[in-house]
Amino acid sequence: MILHPAEVAKHSNAESCWLIIHNKVYDLTKFLPNHPGGRKVILKNAGKDSTADFDLIHSIDVLDKWLEPSKHLGDIDTTVAVNEGVKAKPQEESQAALYRKPRLSQCLNISDFETVARHTMKQTSWNYYSTGADDEFTLKENALAFQRIRFRPKVLVNVEQVDISTTLLGSHTSVPIYISATAHAKLGDPEGEVTLTKASNKHEIIQMIPLYSSRSLDDITNARGPNRTQWYQVYVKKDRNVTRKAVEKAEKRGCKALCITVDNPHLGSREKVLRHQQSESDEEEEFEDVPATELDPSLIMNSTLSWDDIPWFQSITTMPIVLKGVQRVEDVIQAAQCGVEAVILSNHGGRQLDYSEAPIEVLAEVMPILKERGLHDKIEVYIDGGIRRGSDVLKALCLGARGVGIGRPFLFAMAGYGQKGVEKAIRIYKDELERNMRLIGCTSIDQLHPGLVKMLGHPRERL
Repeated sequence: MILHPAEVAKHSNAESCWLIIHNKVYDLTKFLPNHPGGRKVILKNAGKDSTADFDLIHSIDVLDKWLEPSKHLGDIDTTVAVNEGVKAKPQEESQAALYRKPRLSQCLNISDFETVARHTMKQTSWNYYSTGADDEFTLKENALAFQRIRFRPKVLVNVEQVDISTTLLGSHTSVPIYISATAHAKLGDPEGEVTLTKASNKHEIIQMIPLYSSRSLDDITNARGPNRTQWYQVYVKKDRNVTRKAVEKAEKRGCKALCITVDNPHLGSREKVLRHQQSESDEEEEFEDVPATELDPSLIMNSTLSWDDIPWFQSITTMPIVLKGVQRVEDVIQAAQCGVEAVILSNHGGRQLDYSEAPIEVLAEVMPILKERGLHDKIEVYIDGGIRRGSDVLKALCLGARGVGIGRPFLFAMAGYGQKGVEKAIRIYKDELERNMRLIGCTSIDQLHPGLVKMLGHPRERL
């Protein structure tokens, strides 16, 4: 069926909500209350062509996942101008037009990419990438905690040849870092996660693919180079069949590990995002008794997930199981006893429970106890959050981490400079790590140990 834009424009409210996406017309009326991002983001485009906004967040296959075939009403009449006569809202003044972006060669450290991204990204996109929970204490503390660790370098060591390669869950990597899963990479680059894949190919590092990617799993895995490794991250749905299908597809597509996010029984309060949402609310909604955000956490969070579910995951895949978001010594021990292959010490980049401990401090507490109990060889321990220098990577490795995950820095580099920006960021981490390995007096990753660092203050004894 061919539909005229004027007909689509009649369906522009919550009672009848039609959208045009890639020249196809969809009825999203019944889907409104189920949209994980809330109904407002859909309603602002109701009756209009929302392709541009859709493509910023989603891959095209998401429509087939969420909508019944009957909700595709037909194709738009492309001989008529769409959105004609619809008054556009004033656009944000382009920050890029007011900011002189430095050349890529002028970005000397990871923080430089964040500065560029803050000045060049759309405000909504920047807010999503950069926000933390509540007071953003944990967001800041993740990075500050590394500054409380000092090196104790060895001297008179031949460090002419340094090898920073290693294996993570049995897969070779040129450096013990991986690209951590972060949703909606298209907010920073039109190619989204595929840009990250191509950069990881070039530098031979592992990419963790997010469940909420803005490119399809097929697109991302098709872009994977020969002998390269990808892991798959999931949020566990209440409908376990949905999760099972996602896991089975990831394994079929060649992913080598299943990373289960476990720190999200409820969505954290991300006030930077909420404040922007409220500033865009219609004036007549100002005094309505509505929640601070229309996002329904139950749509993307699972408050029933427990340790009893681990055997089920082990039964549906041969991929190693990784628990992402562990924050206590006791939980690392339990994971090891459950036969989980790895844990990632993480507080979701400071986006969930504010005033959580920094992962690097949890790591310093965890590893001695694992060794004391003879569990350190039974489980690999990773961390993510706040890693902005190769020296931060080195500190984590000295304290016993197998490797580290990096998320925001690669998104910022991609937002400013695309694939070449990500490649430059990876190279900065590698160069800084290799240089600091020489300065600390070690020539390979397996030579690193806790005696090479000193923490200011002592992790408390718990067990």
